[in-house]
Amino acid sequence: MSSTPRFGRLLTAVATAFDAQERVDLDATVAIARHVVDTGSDGVVVSGTTGEAPTTTVPEDGEVLAAVREAIGDRAVVIAGVGTNSTAHSVEIAEQAAGIGADGLLLVTPYYNKPSQNGILRHFRTVASVSDIPVMLYDVPGRTGASIGLDTYRAAREIETVVAVKDATGNPAHAARLTDLGYEVYCGDDALTLGYLAYGAVGLVSVVAHAAGRPLRTMIEAFLAGEHAAALAAHTRLVPAFDAVMGVPNYGATTAKAALQLLGVLDNRRVRQPLAELDDTEVAALRAGLVAAGLLAAGERSGGVDSSRDLDPWWGTYRGLAADM
Repeated sequence: MSSTPRFGRLLTAVATAFDAQERVDLDATVAIARHVVDTGSDGVVVSGTTGEAPTTTVPEDGEVLAAVREAIGDRAVVIAGVGTNSTAHSVEIAEQAAGIGADGLLLVTPYYNKPSQNGILRHFRTVASVSDIPVMLYDVPGRTGASIGLDTYRAAREIETVVAVKDATGNPAHAARLTDLGYEVYCGDDALTLGYLAYGAVGLVSVVAHAAGRPLRTMIEAFLAGEHAAALAAHTRLVPAFDAVMGVPNYGATTAKAALQLLGVLDNRRVRQPLAELDDTEVAALRAGLVAAGLLAAGERSGGVDSSRDLDPWWGTYRGLAADM
């Protein structure tokens, strides 16, 4: 297994909790962060897509980052999402994150306004220049309407602080090109993790880890240890969870929060408009997927954060899992 990358192998893009008035619930958000670290994540990303950053204010982003930073301490890295479709706005958030003590910045391609490649590069340079904190670029054309070109990646790698990429393009082979340019590449789609690792990615920025941290870590470590059949067995076991959390139209923060409610980490699944929380039918489908993946006991809500470990010893070790295939 190669040396551990600076941000670790498994990161969770954590949800932001809200109260009944749609105000940020810092205590519940901290509970989410602690939960994912307790169940295998090397780090958390706050105020990203799953954190509903398009609907949070700069002060709210700062409050979430400060609360999670204090709660997590040195147990895990804390990366702050700072990407918006306004360079000035992103600079403001990045400066705030640097002052609070983020370990890294997640910088998504500007969305909606679809800048040219030159505009994207200038955006990256401007935001990265405000601090010496390591930057992870985030390429998710399905949400932003724009992709980062290879020449732009090549030029951005010359920025001293730009060191990593969260690739959610759906193209695992792209990881090999980015690795050749010197990036640490993270898969941005849980279900494609093994493909990305095969092409040189170093880890995963996950949504499904809200419910499946230990199994995902098991899968990644198995693959990197050369236990490829066992890694595939772990992936296969997780397919129902991938489908339930990420394979439905109303996915992301909505399914992550509903999963956390089913696991007993949250007592609600509130999201901020324009998102709509899962209805009872959607929650039932999510529950079925988590049960099928061995992450939740059938017919009841788990009472704590250790459910994936305690429910099924199948997840306890990767050696020998391939025999179940």
